[in-house]
Amino acid sequence: MDGIRSRYVLVDGIRTHYLEAGDGEETVVLLHGGAFGEDAWLSWEKNIPALAERYRVVAPDWLGFGGTDKIRDFVSGAGRMIDHMTQFLRVMCIEDAHFGGLSMGGSMLIKVAAAGTPQWPIRSVFLASGGGFIPANEARQVLLDYDQTVEKMRSLVRVAYADPKWASDDEFVKRRWENSLIPGAWEASASARFKAPSVPPRSDFGQADDTPYEQITVPVLYTAGGKDQLREPGYAADIAARTPKGRVVEFPHCGHVLNFEAPEEWNELVLKFLTEISEQR
Repeated sequence: MDGIRSRYVLVDGIRTHYLEAGDGEETVVLLHGGAFGEDAWLSWEKNIPALAERYRVVAPDWLGFGGTDKIRDFVSGAGRMIDHMTQFLRVMCIEDAHFGGLSMGGSMLIKVAAAGTPQWPIRSVFLASGGGFIPANEARQVLLDYDQTVEKMRSLVRVAYADPKWASDDEFVKRRWENSLIPGAWEASASARFKAPSVPPRSDFGQADDTPYEQITVPVLYTAGGKDQLREPGYAADIAARTPKGRVVEFPHCGHVLNFEAPEEWNELVLKFLTEISEQR
């Protein structure tokens, strides 16, 4: 990780890990995905160096993921994660930034952007497989069934990446598998599905997407994989059409993690988008 600094900061007593790179005048905040073993580095390793050539890049680990403390709020759930991220941004004195999100990170980011008064200092948004309806399909079940074995991690990679070379790459699969073995990481992710006996069974997936995209006031770039097994075809175009300053670019041969599968093309697209925003300002 040449030029990329691994650091920790206390956020309301919670030890929070983040990566930082570059020293540009403008800041880019990157929010990683939510698969088992996911963290800032595994989500953004192909993108941080390119973005850091022009910007200051800050990529935190969400609450319960990576090097951040393994905490799960059984009442507010994702709300607690967003609150923790809000405090992280304040502690880091980030008052104006471009925000990027992958998968879960992108979906939570776009919900914050769509709030009447966003909690975060968002100048623009770019997403990789974020937002929209999340189907409860067979591919999603593969992710949910992860049991910390190497073969289950290989299956997870197989549904998240379109090119079969990644699932066949033992070293790549091993890296993700080892990351999922961090004490508390599996529990923090799996416990999100725990329900009390008095609570009716209900999956977090397959539910209607109630995000008010029409309320988003900042420019948004949606990017989607044409071979994404975890989303429905055309979902990104649908939500981009509802976003006042939204646009969409599809990567036909990529899966869910398109920023990793086509990094050069994706990085070039995002840098062009960010440059346009800066010039407009």
